[in-house]
Amino acid sequence: MSDISLFKPHLSLLIYPKTDTIAGNQGRVLMGWMADETGLDKCAANHVPLTPLSHLRRAAQVFPDQLAVVYGPHRKTYGEYHRRCTQLASALVKLGIQPGDVVATLIPNLPAQAEAHFGVPACGAVLNTINTRLEAETVSYIFDHGGARVLLVDSQFLPMAALAIEQMEGPAPIVIEVPDDFAGVHASGHHMTYDALLETGDANFNWLMPQDEWESISLNYTSGTTGRPKGVVCHHRGAYLMTMGTPVSWQMTLRPTFMAIVPLFHCNGWNHTWMMPMLAGTLVCCRDVTAKAIYDAIADEGVTHFGGAPIVLNTLVNAKETDRRGFDHIVQVFTAGAPPPAATLRAVEPLGFNVTQVYGLTETYGYVTECMWQGDRWDDLPQDDRAAIKARTGVLMPMMEDITVLDPETMQQVPKDSKTQGEIMIRGNSVMKGYLKNPKATAEAFAGGYFHSGDIAVQHPDSYIQISDRAKDIIISGGENISSVEVEGVLMGHPAVMLCAVVAKPDDKWGEVPCAFVELKDGAAADEATLIAYARTKLAGFKTPKKVVFQELPKTSTGKIQKFELRAVAKTL
Repeated sequence: MSDISLFKPHLSLLIYPKTDTIAGNQGRVLMGWMADETGLDKCAANHVPLTPLSHLRRAAQVFPDQLAVVYGPHRKTYGEYHRRCTQLASALVKLGIQPGDVVATLIPNLPAQAEAHFGVPACGAVLNTINTRLEAETVSYIFDHGGARVLLVDSQFLPMAALAIEQMEGPAPIVIEVPDDFAGVHASGHHMTYDALLETGDANFNWLMPQDEWESISLNYTSGTTGRPKGVVCHHRGAYLMTMGTPVSWQMTLRPTFMAIVPLFHCNGWNHTWMMPMLAGTLVCCRDVTAKAIYDAIADEGVTHFGGAPIVLNTLVNAKETDRRGFDHIVQVFTAGAPPPAATLRAVEPLGFNVTQVYGLTETYGYVTECMWQGDRWDDLPQDDRAAIKARTGVLMPMMEDITVLDPETMQQVPKDSKTQGEIMIRGNSVMKGYLKNPKATAEAFAGGYFHSGDIAVQHPDSYIQISDRAKDIIISGGENISSVEVEGVLMGHPAVMLCAVVAKPDDKWGEVPCAFVELKDGAAADEATLIAYARTKLAGFKTPKKVVFQELPKTSTGKIQKFELRAVAKTL
């Protein structure tokens, strides 16, 4: 029996189930049912829909005086946090929001954004957190496509939001302004403010908990680099299970202090905001991600955990001495968005950070794999070997059913030989419901009983997955496949290189050749010939970049490098 046959669903049971007529079992598939289950049905006492909303309701009872949310002078306990979220839910109902309506936000990682994660679904609505770095045209499309009824918007982004609303085809959302006086971002005076909205809410409002855990909790839009962004719809069950799986993988205990660096508009901040009340944790908000802000939060607030893209790790490694602060504990870091270069891992861990790579997509609520460290096998390896292992994509996390590498044409398991490439395929409860108003794209994404990630990877004999590239980022030169990730990893090892990205450059002879875009460290010097020569000492000739361009790299709000922009530049070189 092949590995994959252990995980493939039996289509005869899923599509043409044989039912049985034993007492109490009418219409049920005969699998795990006893011969007579009369009176053993689901009821309110023994079956409650799973939802992360339960975590905050419990925390308000069990940890009412525990510090829940911190942002400058804003320091709220769980009792206060729950009260504010309750008032938000009530206030939204008074604005006319009904169950199933969409409430959008354009807010950085501030307390209001955290409160929206509970207050919006607590009135039965669906939360649509929108990327604050998008242009007005795309935001307008999201308003229309998602059908936002209310918009909570940070004062800094009011002009962009106003332009987006002007371009809408449908009815405009009600605008609620969220000023940030601590950061010097003051109210315009043209809209009701967030705090004024909360004052209209009833602190005794009864939360509208989901009646079915398949009900939608959030609507998140993909990056849309190849066209209009798709609306990813997530359910309460998936979000709840994400909050249960993460503490196991991260080996978290009660009362962690978590810093929100990953934008809450990106996969709902990897669901950490929903998770923290379960652990009586403290959420430290961060408007602008800088090395100083991170070091200060670790030193002053005792931050124990945060997540971020590899660029955040680079920021810490290359921070100015004046921005650094001392601390006496190990900070646990989840990194995702791109495989962290071994050179970055070697440099950041001695500073007091233990880094674990995780992997996922918007369609999977954030990360769903982890490079779980197996100390008995790897602790005694040389540093370079340990760093190389930590750069692996890893294995499925506890809330998932199966994540593996399959041939996308045959849907068969590829050999676990560290070299045969296939596509990462994902199945489990933390996979989206589907794409909003796009059944064709949903069906394509779920073809064969797995979510197709679009990421090319190999699988090692121990089942650990390692991404080779995005399918669109593979460089095909003279018929040979070149992994841009591999070339980037080599260039990042050069002491002068801060960041780099490698894309395909059209070539008359070879079809495509690698082209590297590089950011140098402050005060460092290197030219094109130097970096090409360095790469040639570590790579096969056909993998060596044929062109090196020195410039600032375009990045998303989460720190991912926008390669589609670089590919456009490479075509002109």
